[in-house]
Amino acid sequence: MSIAGGVHRALERALSIRCEAVQIFTRNQLRWSAPAFAEEEIRSFNRLRPRFKGVLAHASYLINLAGPDQEIHRKSIEALAEELRRCSILGIPALIVHPGSHRGRGVDWGIERLVEGARRVYGADRPEHVRLTLETTAGGGSTLGGSFEQLRDLLGALEAAGIPAGVCFDTCHVFAAGYELRTRSGYRATWERFDRVIGKEHLVALHLNDCLGELGSGRDRHEHIGRGRIGVSGFGQLARDPSLGDLPGILETPKGRDMHEDVENLGLLRKLGRSGQRSD
Repeated sequence: MSIAGGVHRALERALSIRCEAVQIFTRNQLRWSAPAFAEEEIRSFNRLRPRFKGVLAHASYLINLAGPDQEIHRKSIEALAEELRRCSILGIPALIVHPGSHRGRGVDWGIERLVEGARRVYGADRPEHVRLTLETTAGGGSTLGGSFEQLRDLLGALEAAGIPAGVCFDTCHVFAAGYELRTRSGYRATWERFDRVIGKEHLVALHLNDCLGELGSGRDRHEHIGRGRIGVSGFGQLARDPSLGDLPGILETPKGRDMHEDVENLGLLRKLGRSGQRSD
């Protein structure tokens, strides 16, 4: 939800369409700097926050802790520290971050670079109660996080450095990275592999987005629920999966100012959750 007009406005917008969970950017996601919160918006946000089962933040798209550019790395460290501070102020327990791109230096190098930056942030401010939550990616180019094995290695390195970490499972990204979600057997195999490689205990949240690209396309292109390649069958299985029932699920699908698209997507997901229909 947009924070235009004050960070608390995002929660008001979410409540207006009966959301049970909400995700925000704590500031403009396409700028390095941002003004401080006003005291009144902090108070209003904290007054509304208990009405949700989950409130999450997503880090700026500019942040890349895994890349070789020294200036971008420095700015990313500063931006991550500021975003974690903002999460602390707002009582948000998890900051979702894209793992970033190693820009051709290699996966192992990128993992070391990311952990180096995260260690500097957490070593200085020690925001232990805000969990650094790595988002699954579509796996295109030199982007980290396109396989469960890479995420396992990232999590292991972060936890070894004393940094609280977790995973956000994005359905569009996982499907685009080559993990099947549509058939019953494929859905089961994907989650069995996730649990074997990473462990479901590391799951913090779900991003619920259909995918415009084909399975394994590497294309990060979100679509409304049931209108993409994952389709109703895939989301039906997810909506009825009891092992995911307590996790906050976030829509990152296109929408207009009146948010009718969110209402329609939420309605379909809730209907699928109530349905007994299964897919083979």
